[in-house]
Amino acid sequence: MNDQPPRVAVFGPHPLLGITIEQRGPDEDDVHFHSAGQGVWVARMAGELGVHPILCGFVGGETGKLLGPLLEEMYGELRAVETAEASGCYVIDRRSGEREMIAHYWSAPPSRHETDDLFSITCAAALESKVLVVCGPVPSDALPDELYGNLVANARANGTKVIVDLSSPRLDSALEGKPTIVKLNDWQLAEFVDGPVAESAQLRQAAEKVIEGGAEAVLATRGGEPALVLHDGRAWELVTPRFEGGASEGSGDSMVGATAAALARDLSFEESIRIGGAAGATNFLRHGLGSGSRDVVGDLLGRVELRPL
Repeated sequence: MNDQPPRVAVFGPHPLLGITIEQRGPDEDDVHFHSAGQGVWVARMAGELGVHPILCGFVGGETGKLLGPLLEEMYGELRAVETAEASGCYVIDRRSGEREMIAHYWSAPPSRHETDDLFSITCAAALESKVLVVCGPVPSDALPDELYGNLVANARANGTKVIVDLSSPRLDSALEGKPTIVKLNDWQLAEFVDGPVAESAQLRQAAEKVIEGGAEAVLATRGGEPALVLHDGRAWELVTPRFEGGASEGSGDSMVGATAAALARDLSFEESIRIGGAAGATNFLRHGLGSGSRDVVGDLLGRVELRPL
């Protein structure tokens, strides 16, 4: 019997070194070093929910020497392409209680050979996995747009479900590959349709255009309001517990990671989306960034509803 957990491949091309300054007391600070970035946060939550994440990304330079060991500490597996350019880094100051970015460096675009290497190892990882999650680059134009459509198409052709969380024009390319789920927020949706989505009818109409573009399902978040879910001709509102004073950073990535983990365990679409909603709420209760425990996700799940529209 195969007791190995199901695998989720994560295309997270640009893991980042995150440095956070916290106030410990009146006269001293805490300085934390951690791996960060969209793909890292997705993989972190997927691993927390019991699957084996395979994070595929670039690591290089002086920053990469610090970042690599932090990535290796994560649950799951790192498949990294070493780059000549240094990995990105940011410094956040939280001593005021708010997140203030005081410095950042984003990596220069990889070479063609480095890009080809990452594409090939991601395709191989996707074929070993039940689900592939496709995340965006940092900076946004670091990789050719057609890469995203090719990634999605290759994975889908071999039976792997695909969740994409991208902005246009990368989203437009990914839709050509027919992804299983497109997760995006309201401003990304407005960018995709080049129009307003503030009203519920506008949001629904815009999400329908994503379906028309090639997605099987859409999960459109809108801050503290219920998310819109479209799938198989049906529509729901995803209603999660509302909390005050939390951290929204990484909540969408936690949602994606948890949804991917649930799909990899062959749970239904509806149950997977509810688990994703519970994970997003769990992330909000902490300092964010894809964190949260499986137990809390389970505790909150009973408060998450998919209300038909």
